[in-house]
Amino acid sequence: MAERNESRENHREEKQRLKCKCFLCNVEIVYDYCGRKPPFKKSVVLMEDAYVMKDPFSSGNAGIIILGSRCSLCGQVVCVGQDCSLFYTRRFCLPCVKNQEQDFPDEIRQEIKRKESST
Repeated sequence: MAERNESRENHREEKQRLKCKCFLCNVEIVYDYCGRKPPFKKSVVLMEDAYVMKDPFSSGNAGIIILGSRCSLCGQVVCVGQDCSLFYTRRFCLPCVKNQEQDFPDEIRQEIKRKESST
C-alpha cells in the first residue's frame, strides 16, 4: 500500500511540473517556476524572467538551476546552452545576436565569431 501512495505522489509531482521547448535545439525544458522570484528560493531575485527548477542535487531548497528564458528581442523560448543563447544584460537567442551584431560590444561579437569558426 505504501508503494502505491508513493507512486501516486510521484505521478502528481510529475503532473505539476511545467514544460517548454527551446526553439533552436528542441530540448524540452521541465521547470518548476517561470519568473524572477522563485517561491522556493526567497533570497534570490533574477535579472530576467527565467525558467527555473529546484536543484535536485542540493539538500532541501538550497539551490536552483536556471534552464532558459525568452529572447528579449524575438520572444522565443531558448535554453541557456552556449549554442542557443547568451546573457548580456538580458537573454538573447544567437540568431538575434547575429542579426543585431552591430548593437553588441566587441567582446560579444568576438565570442560569436569564435563560436561560428568552431562549428
